[in-house]
Amino acid sequence: MAKRQVMFTFPEQLTKEHIIYDFGIKFKVVTNIRRADISENKGWAVLELEGVDKDIDRGLAWVESTGVRVDPVIGDIVEG
Repeated sequence: MAKRQVMFTFPEQLTKEHIIYDFGIKFKVVTNIRRADISENKGWAVLELEGVDKDIDRGLAWVESTGVRVDPVIGDIVEG
């Protein structure tokens, strides 16, 4: 199983959607929210993802297609 850390940045129109949940269910990827800040206007979440590489890649492509920005995270966001 592969592990990756990514940051999702949500535009205003997607802050109330359940994209992280759908991503985990549709692509069989375990999503662990490490940090997040979501408001009505904007939001971001740092996630640790665990799954098969191809499933993670397909899932991240789907997330981007919804309008969420996806960026890689280097290092451990919680431990610094």
